Amino acid sequence: INMENASSVKEFVLVGLSENQGVQKTCFVMFLLFYMSAVAGNLLIVTAVISSKCLNSPMYFFLSHLSIVDICYSSVTAPKMIADFLVEHKTISFVGCIAQLFGVHFFGGTEIFLLTVMAYDRYAAICRPLHYSTLMTRPVCSQMVIGSWVGGLVHSTVQTLLTSCLPFCGPNKIDHYFCDVHPLLQLACTDTYAVGIIVVANSGMIALSCFFILVVSYVVILVSLKSQMSEWRRKALSTCGSHITVVILFFGPCTFTYIRPSSDLSEDKSVAVFYTVITPVLNPLIYTLRNEEVKSAMKKLWSRKVGSA
Repeated sequence: INMENASSVKEFVLVGLSENQGVQKTCFVMFLLFYMSAVAGNLLIVTAVISSKCLNSPMYFFLSHLSIVDICYSSVTAPKMIADFLVEHKTISFVGCIAQLFGVHFFGGTEIFLLTVMAYDRYAAICRPLHYSTLMTRPVCSQMVIGSWVGGLVHSTVQTLLTSCLPFCGPNKIDHYFCDVHPLLQLACTDTYAVGIIVVANSGMIALSCFFILVVSYVVILVSLKSQMSEWRRKALSTCGSHITVVILFFGPCTFTYIRPSSDLSEDKSVAVFYTVITPVLNPLIYTLRNEEVKSAMKKLWSRKVGSA
């Protein structure tokens, strides 16, 4: 597809989060810190899981992939947004815009599938402990992770192809801080009703079906925990608690944005900050602060680093 032929628009102007200079400077500092924390925290988890012998269960295998996705996901939108706080003309080329759209949906889709896989892992560990080692073998876990990445890729390809084939002949101002489907549909100079329906159906179907699986697995887990011994129950609830927190923080805003035809873009972009910037920062905190094994692995990692220094 030659994307640029159908469009006379060669670049888009991003409005960003705020047009107020003072607010932009504050945002620059705040989001730069958020982004650096997200990358550092998630890198730390990946390093801890790879280098630690005691973090070799499927849960940590999935967690390391979630961290990789989070680094990539926030890197698709945050650096551009942070740099834009310092410049007056926030432009992005047509190709750059479509690439950003692809990245957001690729990593976002993969994250949704991974969170669902992690819920199944918790279900298998808590509700079928005797079969856990046969259910969650290394090959099975690898297939689930590959499936998550492929699912994200397919979802993203659909969204990107539908959007990039539309003609854009001006105006080119996007009321957002990154290129997303809804703002671009509003700028296309053709009727986008059908494409809009497909886009919402595609995102909505994935988010709702995964959310349904998540809710069902947690209901089953909580019901089965009622009959367990209290110490085991406390530990299980702690790992599930952190997972549920992440799910709510990620799925809530995502579902809000993609399941309804978008009318208020300024509302959408404030909600988007949650799943593109804040959740990737919180994931490592939520998973490490409540988890003794990760904490001790990180301490070992730290003492090894200090020792070798």
